[in-house]
Amino acid sequence: MAACDYQSFGRANPGARSAIDVAEAMQMLTSGSVRAASLLAYGNGRSYGDSCQNSGGAVVDMRPHHRILSFNAETGVLEVEAGALLADIIAAGAPHGFFPAVVPGTQFVTLGGAIANDVHGKNHHRRGSFGCHVERLTLLRSDGRTYACSPTENARLFWATIGGMGLTGIILSAAIRLMRVPSLDIAETVKPFGSLDEYFDLAEAADRDNEYAVAWIDQLAGGKSAGRGLLLAGNHAPHGARAAELGAARLSVPFQPPLTLLNRPFLKLFNAAYGWRRGRVSASQAGYKKFFFPLDSVAGWNRLYGPNGLYQHQSVVPVEAARETIAALLAATRQAGQGSFLTVLKRFGAQRSPALMSFARPGYTLTLDFPNHGQRTLKLLAELDRITIGAGGAVNPYKDARMSAATFAASFPDWQRLETMRDPAFMSDFWARTAGRLGARNSEAAQAAE
Repeated sequence: MAACDYQSFGRANPGARSAIDVAEAMQMLTSGSVRAASLLAYGNGRSYGDSCQNSGGAVVDMRPHHRILSFNAETGVLEVEAGALLADIIAAGAPHGFFPAVVPGTQFVTLGGAIANDVHGKNHHRRGSFGCHVERLTLLRSDGRTYACSPTENARLFWATIGGMGLTGIILSAAIRLMRVPSLDIAETVKPFGSLDEYFDLAEAADRDNEYAVAWIDQLAGGKSAGRGLLLAGNHAPHGARAAELGAARLSVPFQPPLTLLNRPFLKLFNAAYGWRRGRVSASQAGYKKFFFPLDSVAGWNRLYGPNGLYQHQSVVPVEAARETIAALLAATRQAGQGSFLTVLKRFGAQRSPALMSFARPGYTLTLDFPNHGQRTLKLLAELDRITIGAGGAVNPYKDARMSAATFAASFPDWQRLETMRDPAFMSDFWARTAGRLGARNSEAAQAAE
């Protein structure tokens, strides 16, 4: 094993102590020479918390395992190795008029990571989560066997692996259904709103009329302006580019600044400038990178949060509680005196994921991120957890680096079903911190009852 620093994207927790190549991990698994809780697949490190960390063992670098295996230009079914990036998948489908049915906020996630986290995008109201478009996958487990998994073959493993955060084994490859599009460009509309109530009045119609819809919120605005923002909606343009946009990011943050640059004065200026600039143009045609992946244009942008990294908090709350709860979450951040650089609000639809455990569910989801100021930030995040769980909502595990076991159990009351399917050779710091503690408590309670 080689010493490595495989960090999460939030950079608030230490990087992996050890990492091994996927070929070495495959040899270990097929030969049976792997110990309990010693492995965890690592994609491209875009998870914000510790779900991609395994400090008690080694992470398995999946990026060398990235070949495109086959593509059916009639059906849009693409089979690819798990280490391929979403950018590679877009490039493979684009010339044939196909695009991934679901994309998250970066194209630099691996296929395996997108499946393991069952990621969602700006069109959940129409397409559901990423797992809804997985046809089949191959999974290597510590019994040395490779399992072909689909809704009709090894179905329990299939459902557990989608959204299973890498705990059921190593995903070797998968076949996914891309969707046919007239072009990769997006015909985008921008509609300013002055309050959260105004946003909620617009949201359902925006989802009905558009493939994609998401709101940017000026999180620092208070008083009568509280909850103001921009509703960004779009559809694939009938005439536009049919080739992937290649090339490296135009800008980069080449070094780690000694303190966070994303302080409140900067955020106030940024929010005012962004709201003014984007709100001036009501309709335009944008390239897919600009619409879906704007932050990918700045390599290493997470370094701007400073040496202590950032915490991201994503919650989902039921529709009936959303107006009051989203307002309470934003008010809590202002009262704590902390600013969120990227504050996003969107609506999840009713389409259910096939995953055993999936964060996306009907309701509204709010994403906030904060520079890590230690206990002050942790106290705020605990308060956001409390508000979310009190409203019957859930906190996103693959964006998390510190939620309590109790918050996790309230968010995912069926977590034990995944534990029964977890490969004993696989573990993450997140699972040890949450489910591991819950399991220990259950064991102690059972012993006390005897």
